[in-house]
Amino acid sequence: MSTAVLVLAAGSGLRAGGDLPKQYQLLGGQAVLRHALRVFSAHPMVAEVRTVISPADATHYQAAATGLTLGSPIAGGATRQESGRRGLEALAEANPRLVLIHDAARPFVSSSLITSVIRALDRHEGAVPAVPVTETLKRAIQGVIKETIDRSGMWAAQTPQGFRYELIRSAHERAATSGLSAFTDDAAIGEWAGMEIAVVPGEAQNLKLTTAEDMRLAEERFVRDNFARCPDIRVGQGFDVHAFEPGDKVVLCGIHIPHPMKLKGHSDADAPMHALTDALLGSIGEVDIGTYFPPTDPQWKDAESAIFLRHAAGLIEKRGGFIAHVDLTIVCEAPKIAPHIGAMKKSLAALLGVPSGRIAIKATTSEGLGFIGRGEGLAAFATATVRLP
Repeated sequence: MSTAVLVLAAGSGLRAGGDLPKQYQLLGGQAVLRHALRVFSAHPMVAEVRTVISPADATHYQAAATGLTLGSPIAGGATRQESGRRGLEALAEANPRLVLIHDAARPFVSSSLITSVIRALDRHEGAVPAVPVTETLKRAIQGVIKETIDRSGMWAAQTPQGFRYELIRSAHERAATSGLSAFTDDAAIGEWAGMEIAVVPGEAQNLKLTTAEDMRLAEERFVRDNFARCPDIRVGQGFDVHAFEPGDKVVLCGIHIPHPMKLKGHSDADAPMHALTDALLGSIGEVDIGTYFPPTDPQWKDAESAIFLRHAAGLIEKRGGFIAHVDLTIVCEAPKIAPHIGAMKKSLAALLGVPSGRIAIKATTSEGLGFIGRGEGLAAFATATVRLP
């Protein structure tokens, strides 16, 4: 039984505030969208995951999807309904038996909920996770209550919503041909087309993020749950040193700093990143950076050290863990580091998926002593705190 997943992420997400659509805003240091993509791509019953995006957000999507095994993104439409239809059409060549359609703004979807929806499709043409409505419902017009709605039999629908692929694709096409465009979810289209759609128990934590307050509460919850999930605390340390040679800039934490010298090395010689890579590898008992990326290998000639750091962070993520804190100290007489610390923290935060508040970068000199004092090179020390399940 082949199951494909469509994650709808083409919306503008303006109500959440901020400079980015909510699906690309950070939650626990990573894009909201990435959390759902990671769960779906790791699920053993899912064969393919594809994301429907706005073409204008392609750069944000690539950053959010880095390192995950996903199908190519699909260009969405002006409405959620149109984006869903375009996603279903793009799956035609793969022709899955089942399809799950999920809102990118629900980052807390669980593997067990995905399984429940898929299994329900053995018996039904569609399945929607939902939770019973427990609040009293009021209908109000212009702020004045006009009636109380009977809540018996009322359910609040969630995603992922699952369907037999051919049936929901046909329903979408019929709705579009009929000029109907006001459906708010895919189950409503299936209902209109006469599909039998079952309710499966949803999960209270499978919240949809809409407002800035939703984002704030989600961040609090993510941090709390993540730390509870990963009680195994590991600490790793790293050290690196590079000599100077004639040049026009040094690269530190991915930031190019003008300087009449550059750091000598096989790659871009980003000493702080090298030290931090070793600290991360050490925290999980791995070998050092030189074993993974030997300086004798020509493929790493002039390579960006971000490649090495992402690899180390990816090993931690594959183990179900996360980076809780990193601390860097750069020792040099020149260039001046302090004016660039903000940019360096931002660079590392984006690479590691760690809030900038959990990254410390400090600079000091060697008081004129040794090779550093003579301006012959610089050194970097790193400590990383990692938590694992």
